[in-house]
Amino acid sequence: MSLPEHLALHGEQPLARSRRKRRGAPALIDQVEHAGLLGRGGAAFPTAVKLRAVARARGRPIVVVNGAEGEPASLKDRTLLTALPHLVLDGGLLAAQALGAEEIIVCVPERAEDCLGGVEQALTERRQLSGSSPAIQLATVPDRYVAGQESALVNHLSGGPAIPTFTPPLPSQRGVRRRPTLVNNSETLAHIALIARHGSQWFRQLGTTAQPGSTLITLSGPVAYPGVYEIEHGASLTSLIDAAGGATTAVRAGLFGGYAGAWISGEQLGSVALSDEQLAPHGASMGAGVVLLLSENACPVAEIARTARWLAEQSAGQCGPCVHGLQAIAAAIEELAAGGASAGAEARIARWGSLAKGRGACRHPDGVVRFIASALGVFAEEFADHAHHGPCDACSRAPDLPLPAPIALATAA
Repeated sequence: MSLPEHLALHGEQPLARSRRKRRGAPALIDQVEHAGLLGRGGAAFPTAVKLRAVARARGRPIVVVNGAEGEPASLKDRTLLTALPHLVLDGGLLAAQALGAEEIIVCVPERAEDCLGGVEQALTERRQLSGSSPAIQLATVPDRYVAGQESALVNHLSGGPAIPTFTPPLPSQRGVRRRPTLVNNSETLAHIALIARHGSQWFRQLGTTAQPGSTLITLSGPVAYPGVYEIEHGASLTSLIDAAGGATTAVRAGLFGGYAGAWISGEQLGSVALSDEQLAPHGASMGAGVVLLLSENACPVAEIARTARWLAEQSAGQCGPCVHGLQAIAAAIEELAAGGASAGAEARIARWGSLAKGRGACRHPDGVVRFIASALGVFAEEFADHAHHGPCDACSRAPDLPLPAPIALATAA
């Protein structure tokens, strides 16, 4: 959507009109708080709390638009930045005005060419129309799973590697170039832009009391039209599948929240509703806004083994429990899949998982352990069958779970 189309649909930014009168910035944070907006990056942290923390910190703040989206099963943020970049930029500008920030950094994945082009075009349109204040710059982020983690992003933008760092201090206290930094993902900032225009009560017309508003979901698997859908929190999974043209095969299970999320068996999916409070009894959450359905034709053991190996390789390589624990867990899963695991393999996986959880600079091990533990429970029969008989016919089938293609490395002639 071009800038003229965007302004025709949404109108000018409310705070841009009140900026000269030096009003509205605190009101925006109040609006976001009353709306009950939770972050859409995976942790569901209250957005107003993050805004107030940056507002209270000493020093000139920086606003970071996190479109890195290292979660392979999610496409919502890069879809927003490709199709509706001006809505995201509005949210970043509004947050910057509220905080007194004079710098906004928009982060996109290195290999997301459509996303990069969409943001570049949007920034060009804004400069041609009126100039952008505060300054908006574009930064690319390595295509790694942990690179979009908040502290990893701050470290990368400060000139270091895109790996998580230990906290505290939090980015709101000392972030990019040691300045207070607000890091919000693209969807969160798009919601801020809409709340500023339409109000908190408008936002609360959808969703649940604990999780108000709408959200974007990346739906993949055996449905007629996989893609990114906007739903209200609390909508039934059945309604989402219907909106996607229905299931094309029977569904064996569903993964909720992405590769740091949890599996729910196919028998239970008919009663599933899409909000954290309603997924909690299943040990799941909305997480990064991912619903991944697994076809009855797929081999869950082969899928889990392949994904566990990839997740282990996505470690930043700086904390022992992550480096050694996740590698050991992935190897044990591969042995189960191949039928060569020794007795007690699942008990060892559980023990290694308990040792890896809550350790290190980030929550990567926690997510991997959750993903593996729920898979071992939901697919217990399939894992037992593979442990005794080895690979099944479906193991050679093309995988369902999306993972990035390997990056080709240049070789010397």
